[in-house]
Amino acid sequence: QVQLVESGGGLVQPGESLRLSCAASASIFSIDRMGWYRQAPGKERELVASITSGGSTNYAASVKGRFTISRDNAKNTVYLQMNSLKPEDTAVYLCNAYRWYTDYWGQGTQVTVSS
Repeated sequence: QVQLVESGGGLVQPGESLRLSCAASASIFSIDRMGWYRQAPGKERELVASITSGGSTNYAASVKGRFTISRDNAKNTVYLQMNSLKPEDTAVYLCNAYRWYTDYWGQGTQVTVSS
């Protein structure tokens, strides 16, 4: 079992930045892949960014060049640095961990980009 706790969401204006954190209850060395997904009202959940245990990263085309996923192994925490935020980035952001053929999800944190 892996428990995930997200933090760092909030309300920002277009062009501003936020950093999301996802703290895992297990060593992230044991987790094959961690990622951030988002879900906006009336839309399907979509992958934003992911990072494997080996450090390989993957990004959605809509965030490439603006968002950066990273990990701190000592803190069992994964981060999502979001720069140049746009109104269309508004969504609930959920942390995901994939380990031993099982997906684990956090509760989510709201990100709202509005002027």
